Amino acid sequence: MDLYKPKPGPLLKNIDSPADLKKLKPDQLQDVCDELREFIIDMVSVHGGHFGASLGVIELTVALHYVYNTPDDKLIWDVGHQAYGHKILTGRREDFHTNRRYKGLSGFPKRTESDYDTFGVGHSSTSISAGLGMAIARDLDQSDKKIVSIIGDGAMTGGMAFEAMNNAGALKSDMLVILNDNNMSIDPNVGALKEYLAEITTSKTFNLMRDEIYDLLGHFKTAGDKMRKAASKLERAMTAAITPGALFQALGFKYYGPVDGHNVDALRRHLEDLRTVSGPKLLHIVTVKGKGFAPAEREQTKWHAQSSPFDKITGKSLAKPVNGNKPAPKYQDVFGEALVELAAANEDIVAITPAMPSGSSLWPMMHTFPDRSFDVGIAEQHAVTFAAGLASEGKKAFAALYSTFLQRAYDQVIHDVAIQKLPVVFCIDRAGLVGADGPTHHGLYDVSFLRAVPNMIVSSPMDEQDLRDMMYTASEYNDSAWAVRYPRGRSTGMKLREGFEKTEIGKGRIIKEGEKVAVLSFGPIGSYVIEAGTRLAEEQIHIGHFDMRYAKPIDTEMIDYVMANYDRIITLEDGTKLGGFGSAVAEYVAEKGLAIPVKIMGVPDAIIEHGTQKELHDEVGIGPDGIVEQVKKALDVLV
Repeated sequence: MDLYKPKPGPLLKNIDSPADLKKLKPDQLQDVCDELREFIIDMVSVHGGHFGASLGVIELTVALHYVYNTPDDKLIWDVGHQAYGHKILTGRREDFHTNRRYKGLSGFPKRTESDYDTFGVGHSSTSISAGLGMAIARDLDQSDKKIVSIIGDGAMTGGMAFEAMNNAGALKSDMLVILNDNNMSIDPNVGALKEYLAEITTSKTFNLMRDEIYDLLGHFKTAGDKMRKAASKLERAMTAAITPGALFQALGFKYYGPVDGHNVDALRRHLEDLRTVSGPKLLHIVTVKGKGFAPAEREQTKWHAQSSPFDKITGKSLAKPVNGNKPAPKYQDVFGEALVELAAANEDIVAITPAMPSGSSLWPMMHTFPDRSFDVGIAEQHAVTFAAGLASEGKKAFAALYSTFLQRAYDQVIHDVAIQKLPVVFCIDRAGLVGADGPTHHGLYDVSFLRAVPNMIVSSPMDEQDLRDMMYTASEYNDSAWAVRYPRGRSTGMKLREGFEKTEIGKGRIIKEGEKVAVLSFGPIGSYVIEAGTRLAEEQIHIGHFDMRYAKPIDTEMIDYVMANYDRIITLEDGTKLGGFGSAVAEYVAEKGLAIPVKIMGVPDAIIEHGTQKELHDEVGIGPDGIVEQVKKALDVLV
């Protein structure tokens, strides 16, 4: 089936590169912005994608490519959610309908996709560090490239951004940082810096004064040295007194702004002026996430990303119920509701998330128990150590974050939680292959890197009932840290019993007995084993299926039972094969000194691109077809 392709406007249809954009007159740029915004709305309303962030930087994107000589000059986008306009203007308009689809364009900047994508970005707070590296490389090569790092105010809460600015200010290398201030990451930003920026950027008095000073410095070219120096001192004094410029100037940056991020002509002029200013500098722009689409401006969190079709005028969803039935709840929502129930019964339970209350479904907890719920901003390292501090004082800390983001706090997991044997519960969402967000967001490595950490339980439920019971068991367990991992997407839809029951730590369960071949699964991907087993049974092939539940401690008694009653073992997990659950099984079998073969099924040692979860599971061979194939191969060997 051919995919719907939005039609570009009369100016946009002739822009296949920034060179085409530069052929236009400055007074045509606003029309380009309008067409670009409409093109993105049209496309996302049908195919889905990250929405609000890209709409908020349309004018900035156009102005940047109009002023700078990309790709020789380098634009580094932080996170990448905001790069749709960038991709469309840099030769990918005709293919943009394949964005985030299997074998199509990536939803993020990607070095292998285009020379204009100077750095791959999926996690926040990296653009200044990468930009500084490029700037120093340019200086060593003695070239004249310009370096521009674009970072959102949400990403500024990440400590890495300040580490980079501190280094950049000391090195005094020529680069521009653009702070896109919209008071949002995915959810509303939190923290003192956010409050400071918001207060300044809404001050009419300040903005009027700032504009007058800018005009004085930038437009009176014939003024004498004394006048210019006096005006410059006045500007610096005012900036230090009433703007965030004091903070950035202390880090060695020249500060400019705040300026209107939706005035493309003013942005063009500011950028042209800043091209001639040497050293590290920061341009502070104020934008609206979702600009130009009223529903997205009103509900910015909801419209951060859209996966289902919607009416591009009203924003009303056009998704149709599956067979007229209410869909099963998402695993994240099962977690969120269970946490509220547990917190109601245990006043020591607290919840922490690094800027993901929506994605991790912590809003119910935050609304019900606001004094025991903490969004710490995009600061995963701080989130883990903060949770450790809470746990050290007797609180039961549930840290909810995505698998891919937990990677950023591995040192804190080891040093601040595990070594001190603190009972933090890590609720790891988006575990496994996540789908359209691709390699920067796949949660493939948590089992491998957590298995290596002492004082850590690593578990994964096969269904939502087991998830609830694991959370309850973890809430009552105080001897070590505990990781519970679950995937993106819908649960099974099973009927849940009321309340909770304790599960036995380190113990699996028998789903089905069989003959010759036993499949040991870890997590919700075990549903594929049930599907494959049904198909194999039609051919009179009967496999055993064992839901192991725990990768650490692993159920050695169950493995002993399997080795005594089956001829071949197949392990299945939605994670990397190297060092994961299957490796734990193989290690134990090897230690026993038995000759029973173990086939490990998981994600191979490769970067897996984007597509639907089912497409990617099939691609790497861990879907139902792959299980059937491996079972038959094992039986062929036995025959």
